[in-house]
Amino acid sequence: MADARFGLDRKLTLDGPLALDGGGILAPVDIAYETYGTLNDDRSNAILLCHALTGDQHVASTHPITGKPGWWTRMVGPGKPIDTDRFCVICPNVIGSCMGSSGPESLAADGKPFGMRFPVITIRDMVRAQAMLLDHLGIGALYAVVGGSMGGMQVLTWAATYPTRVRAALVIASTARHSAQNIAFHEVGRQAIMADPNWRGGDYYHDGKAPDAGLAVARMAAHITYLSELGLTEKFGRRLQDRSSKTFGFDADFQVESYLRYQGLSFTGRFDANSYLYITRAMDYFDLAEDHGGHLANAFRGSTTRFCVVSFDTDWLYPTSESRNIVHALNAGGAPVSFMELSAPFGHDSFLLDVPELDRVVDGFLTAGGL
Repeated sequence: MADARFGLDRKLTLDGPLALDGGGILAPVDIAYETYGTLNDDRSNAILLCHALTGDQHVASTHPITGKPGWWTRMVGPGKPIDTDRFCVICPNVIGSCMGSSGPESLAADGKPFGMRFPVITIRDMVRAQAMLLDHLGIGALYAVVGGSMGGMQVLTWAATYPTRVRAALVIASTARHSAQNIAFHEVGRQAIMADPNWRGGDYYHDGKAPDAGLAVARMAAHITYLSELGLTEKFGRRLQDRSSKTFGFDADFQVESYLRYQGLSFTGRFDANSYLYITRAMDYFDLAEDHGGHLANAFRGSTTRFCVVSFDTDWLYPTSESRNIVHALNAGGAPVSFMELSAPFGHDSFLLDVPELDRVVDGFLTAGGL
């Protein structure tokens, strides 16, 4: 039975207040989200999809800015592994982002964009906001929470913070804490943004001159971490871009240079630089063990949530060893868990690309829930 409050593309303003880990308060709270499929009579078929750092709520629909298909159209839809003929899929945009949820672009009480006045947030703050959304929609328990990368961090946080509300948790290409290397890469990106003269302390919304050059460099640096050496070599090697010989200058001689420049420039058209600062900081602060007395197993002790953890053999950003740490903690906490390392040449981005074995894992895990 359909619920009148469910539509494809929605935005909801919650009264709040949302108490934040950093000590601040966010009120009101805007949450932009998309839904697919129909909520059943007993509201037992809802799946929450959590997006990654540069993702958004447009998981299986045309992106309103780029005009491109959603970021997981191959996974979400009728008859697909996350089957919208069976499940009601909800994908909210995280707070701190720039696609409709409360973030630095949002207007403060004085009618001006928050900019760097927006409070620093954490992954757990994002999850609390999502829980407020589900409360408003009348969904007490979720059939499953699913996410890759930063989305996987949200999945783990959901299972640890609201264990009775999560029947199943699918964590893909993720980690229970950000490593020093992860933090280092993010800091390079943040410094690139803040070094851009157009950043101006985050106060750049009034004249349309955003720190696009800095944001593009940040995206280029991050994008390298999402790929594998094998994938880059196979796709680009040392092949030249639209020329037969080197220019002996600093133009994009190599195809890989041209590709990264394109990735950087196209990113500035759909993402806000301040949001990039806030969300990367939230990821860097993420350490689920630290939140539970220094022992990751404590986060899941006594949990009845059914877990599946998936890694990829070429992912060096969140390598399989990170997934194994999660699995060991789940085992120590007595939680039911299955684990699989999949082979794919694409690096960290494998969860977004054509890996048929991942389709089978996702479909099998969700089907095993018995709905």
